[in-house]
Amino acid sequence: MAKNITPLTVYRFLPKTNCGECEQKTCMAFASALIDRKATVEECPPILDPKFEKDRRELDDLLRPPVREISIGTDAAGVLVGGEEVIRRHELTYFNRTALAIEVSDELEPDEVKKRANSIAEVVFERVGDTLKLDLIAVRCASGDPQRFAEAASRCLEAGMPMILCALNPSEIGPALERVGDARPLIYAASQDNWEEMADLAMKYKCPLVVSADTLETLAEITGKVRAKGLTDIVLDPGTYPYSGGLGKTIDNFTKARVAAIGDDQEIVGYPLMGIPAVVWMDEGESSTKALREAMLASALIGRYADLLILKTMKPWAHLSVMTLRQNLYTDPRKPVAVDAGLHEYGSPDSSSPLLLTTNFALTFYTVESDIQASNVTCYLLVIDTEGIGVQSSVAGGQLDPTKVADAINESGIKDRIDHKILVVPGMAARLKGDIEDA
Repeated sequence: MAKNITPLTVYRFLPKTNCGECEQKTCMAFASALIDRKATVEECPPILDPKFEKDRRELDDLLRPPVREISIGTDAAGVLVGGEEVIRRHELTYFNRTALAIEVSDELEPDEVKKRANSIAEVVFERVGDTLKLDLIAVRCASGDPQRFAEAASRCLEAGMPMILCALNPSEIGPALERVGDARPLIYAASQDNWEEMADLAMKYKCPLVVSADTLETLAEITGKVRAKGLTDIVLDPGTYPYSGGLGKTIDNFTKARVAAIGDDQEIVGYPLMGIPAVVWMDEGESSTKALREAMLASALIGRYADLLILKTMKPWAHLSVMTLRQNLYTDPRKPVAVDAGLHEYGSPDSSSPLLLTTNFALTFYTVESDIQASNVTCYLLVIDTEGIGVQSSVAGGQLDPTKVADAINESGIKDRIDHKILVVPGMAARLKGDIEDA
């Protein structure tokens, strides 16, 4: 469950000056914004003063989620993973979507490396008004050549996306970090055999580090050693085993790790979880079958708390299926998905074009919009602010009423743009017809 923190508890650690520098009118309002994660502690300039250092540390500890939020990349082009506070979404919400990375092998020719990296950056889908895209490039040292790996990392950096450097040998990671360390890539991975060298590299270049192990016990042991060296930006890899009964073990490990972090407050496993569905490509078989298995495995791990996944396929259907699941799972259940209210134009409408009406519930709006576009209808569409609620529910609950429709018509200025008084309302709002005419 999420921490039961009240604004008054947070207020105790704030300067209590009501200075307004945080864009909130009072410190109490800022405390509420911090709890809702609509603001960060750094947005309060007075608390950055050294005299408030103790209060700031205590406030950071109070607000820190059970799963630490880790930043990969630089502020300008970074991605956040982790930061979750609940096991089940309906208890609060999930915050940072599962980050999706695509593997790029350094065995490719230099031009092919750059081409694949650019292709990854160009993967973009629009769905229900949301932009779906890939988040990272995972550069894998398959050649065993540190210089070739470093060159591949440099070429991938040009694509402008956060990166993961994948190699188990510190001597291969080192030269790559010399080239791209300033971009704060995620280092994969610290194991039982190399954790000390990998941790030293992560500390030197101030990069986050993946800790990888076959069992949760070993994972916790290595994590403790890495933390003892002063590293806090850690990602956990409990292992991804898609064959020979290993999928059950994989799902079990992910679930146990997240329940331990949030349900049992075990800080040692309170870090983002990473899965590697790309391991299916190590098996024999058709590429299309592997892509399907990879997408299925990725979907299973998203449903079991994976914060970061590495894929290999570049099939659009695989990307879209995984992204769609991710989009739906990371929708905030506390508020309906809504679009902006207002007047929309389709085609080149004139004074005789029809005027349609709908609500600002995203699913309703985009369904109506797609029908309009598919029919090539030139028209106006008036979107009413119903607080993101659909037609039937908003009519029943009063969010869609004649007064609100009349106000929207007047505010939109549509009366001056058409020479008729015909308004096409949704069928489920037909009972409002007479009242709308009177309004």
